[in-house]
Amino acid sequence: MIALDTNVLVAAHRLDSQFNGVAVAVVAELWSGPAAWAIPWPCLHEFLAIVTNSRIPWEPTPLDRAVEQVDEWLTSPNLVLLAEGPGYFDHFRSVITAAQASGGLVHDARIAALCLYHSVSELWTADRDFSRFPALKTRNPLVRT
Repeated sequence: MIALDTNVLVAAHRLDSQFNGVAVAVVAELWSGPAAWAIPWPCLHEFLAIVTNSRIPWEPTPLDRAVEQVDEWLTSPNLVLLAEGPGYFDHFRSVITAAQASGGLVHDARIAALCLYHSVSELWTADRDFSRFPALKTRNPLVRT
């Protein structure tokens, strides 16, 4: 199962993103495909926080439109939302300890731990900080190789 990080979701939503076309194609492929795909709940929360933030260097997305965007993604029949459950903290502890995560990296460690907890095969992200979590395979889908 492939999971998407916040930055891919933001790029897919924001028409002014230089990666919008690629990100829209990535999300559409997963959304309409036969395989299960995932979004960690913290990524949806972070998506809403980023695109509606009035301090970002572009016009923020109105809250109702940002929520509509999340609603659209949630209609995918194969979407799995990744949340904490029994035994999750063991994964989280392992991830933060191995990476010596502190400060802002704890948020990324939470996403990595959720992916590992749910047996995600790959996290698609443009954030190189996830290389600090070698147990989680990552790929940047916004850069075509």
